[in-house]
Amino acid sequence: MIGGAFSIHSKITQPPLFFTEKPTRLRCYSVNLREFRFAQTMIFAIEEINKSTFLLPDVSIGYRIYDNCGSTLSSMRAVMALMNGDERTLEKSCSGQSAVRAIIGESESSSTIVLSRTTGPFQIPVISHSATCECLSSRKEYPSFFRTIASDLYQSRALAQLVKHFGWTWVGTVNSDSDYGNNGMAIFLAAAREEGVCVDYTEKFHRAEPEKLLKVVDVIRKSTARVIVGFLAHVEMNNLLEQLSLHNITGRQFIGVEAWITADSLVTQTSFSVLGGSLGFAVPKTKISGLEDFLTKHFWETEFQCKETDRGSGRKTTPCKENQDLIELRDNDDDVAELRYSGNIYKAIYAVAQSLHSILKCSNSQGCDKAVRVTHQQVLESLKQVNFTMKNGDQVWFDSTGAAVARYEVVNWQRGADGSVQFKPVGHYDASLPPGQKFVLETESIMWPGGSTDVPVSVCSDGCRPGTYKVLQKGKPVCCYDCVPCAEGEVSNTTDSNDCTKCPEEYWSNQNRDACILKNVEFLSFTEVMGKIFVFFTLFGVLLTLIIATIFLIYKETPLVRANNCELSFLLLFSLTLCFLCSLTFIGRPSEWSCMLRHTAFGITFVLCISCVLGKTMVVLMAFRASLPGSNVMKWFGPTQQRLSVLVFTLIQVIICILWLTINPPFSFKNMIHYKDRIILECALGSTVGFWAVLGYIGLLAMLCFVLAFLARKLPDNFNEAKFITFSMLIFCAVWITFIPAYVSSPGKFTVAVEIFAILASSYGLLFCIFAPKCFIIVFKPELNTRKHLMGKT
Repeated sequence: MIGGAFSIHSKITQPPLFFTEKPTRLRCYSVNLREFRFAQTMIFAIEEINKSTFLLPDVSIGYRIYDNCGSTLSSMRAVMALMNGDERTLEKSCSGQSAVRAIIGESESSSTIVLSRTTGPFQIPVISHSATCECLSSRKEYPSFFRTIASDLYQSRALAQLVKHFGWTWVGTVNSDSDYGNNGMAIFLAAAREEGVCVDYTEKFHRAEPEKLLKVVDVIRKSTARVIVGFLAHVEMNNLLEQLSLHNITGRQFIGVEAWITADSLVTQTSFSVLGGSLGFAVPKTKISGLEDFLTKHFWETEFQCKETDRGSGRKTTPCKENQDLIELRDNDDDVAELRYSGNIYKAIYAVAQSLHSILKCSNSQGCDKAVRVTHQQVLESLKQVNFTMKNGDQVWFDSTGAAVARYEVVNWQRGADGSVQFKPVGHYDASLPPGQKFVLETESIMWPGGSTDVPVSVCSDGCRPGTYKVLQKGKPVCCYDCVPCAEGEVSNTTDSNDCTKCPEEYWSNQNRDACILKNVEFLSFTEVMGKIFVFFTLFGVLLTLIIATIFLIYKETPLVRANNCELSFLLLFSLTLCFLCSLTFIGRPSEWSCMLRHTAFGITFVLCISCVLGKTMVVLMAFRASLPGSNVMKWFGPTQQRLSVLVFTLIQVIICILWLTINPPFSFKNMIHYKDRIILECALGSTVGFWAVLGYIGLLAMLCFVLAFLARKLPDNFNEAKFITFSMLIFCAVWITFIPAYVSSPGKFTVAVEIFAILASSYGLLFCIFAPKCFIIVFKPELNTRKHLMGKT
């Protein structure tokens, strides 16, 4: 005898308990067609074995099937009945011998736990076809439990992988408040956390708690999560579906479990608007030869002739009123094509039969040894060793936890061409395969909610584009974040970057902050506007100098040119030309040689220039002294001495420059301090002391020249050159005094621009102040260019 326990009715009415009278009998209602099919399948398998000549020949198997009405209370009643003997007793002790050798059931984990815990001490094997709670894997607590389905450990992890596969990082979860739902959801949440999936809400309710169900519906409506993982038993899912349909909450992507994803009873006129496009794991279909015909015809003709027999007369009476709701299912065959758990029940019955076959030492020739007394312990131990192949090729065996290998179909709720709801397979999961082949999904075959072909999006925050990084929102899960642009000089080139990477020293971030690009190298070039302006004024200064030199050359025999020391004037004009031209060395890309050339050329040419002006100043002073009676000064400061003084002053600067270039010369370097986004290519001074020594020496000569010219400005001369030298030196000193703070504070290429401006301004000052008045007289006032006028005798 094999026992069976199924939830043929899914709801129960519990009588009021006043503790003053005997409670009335429990009343079950709401037929669960799927569970009814399970009972039919069990009967079919037993009949098939009984007809077999190969398995248990000459031994018949009987069955006792109880309806637990979807309640643990009824489950306890059923298990007590199955554990007792066949005799009917009233207020007497029972025999203590169980009428069954094994029990098939139950469908739900909570009821199965009640069943297994009760039968465990008596070592009565329990084989469930759909109880998947991981808690049942404990051989210590449930030593006599087996199942022809895998534990939820695999399904829960596969659910997390499925959610991650489609990029859903923001989901809601609802589970049955039972062992099945709580354990399965706990495993899913842990796996989801490992996969980087965040959960907006985790709600649970029991089928007997309508208030909690309404709260769950309200949470779903308000949530921003578009994906809902429903780890629910069939009854709870049906209750939730009714409420979602009633409140018109649609457009959510449901991810289901094997308990409800292929439940034909959930398909109603309104359910597809809520569950259309649902994805989930289902028990694979098993083709059982003859089962369909038995369910729809043979069972009703032979096994369910609902007639009661009067024990006294043996006469049959009217049809059974109690089974009237089952008789109404007689012509219902819509669900037969979607029977999946029936294969598990079929395997369970055959596993028990194989165990008995082994215990009874059956053979085709000699039959079975009927002298063997079969005990529960023998069946239990034999089931642990079971390993056989079904007619359809499925292999049946139990692992160390008493479970079968995890194999699932991924099914999708779709509407067929005829408008009917179909559970279309779109993939599979097989835990026995290598890691890369366990999970196979045909994404293109999936139909999403609302009939869409686009994968729904369910994220707390939109992905951060390259160039930004994630900053977690305070008090929210890690999937909720703000996208903050990378700082200057930092980039992120991937979506949803956690931080930004600093660019290498010579690189800078682009405008989008998603790539490092070479920094612009900046220097004062000939092609830019400022460079062109400086080149123009440089060449214009050279041209003016050449024009003045030409005028002086043409009129070199005139008194004005002769009186102003012709030789020093030409040398001064030559040095001014070099001063103008040396500014060109400051323009262009700095290099090792240009950096050394620009500072040394500037220092030497300006000293040559100031030396000539100083010489002219001294000539004026000496000339005045020489005009006094008895003076012999000009003998000591003649043309030779003038040339020598210019040479000595210039030579000192040359020595300073040589020392500078020898000890620590200027060099080109990339300045990345002033600006972060670009490189300033400039000339480093090398030795700062050398630079300021060159500049200081020029300043010293300029101040000396200014002082001497200032002293000689009021000398009695009709054309006093000292006056113009004073003005030129005043301009020169003013330019270079203002140059120092401007040079120090100007960044980048503007430092060079300040230096060029100072060179050009001081050169133009010298040129105009010293030579412009003379050229004016020579060209426009030739009548003043006479010896008498210069001597003040006219």
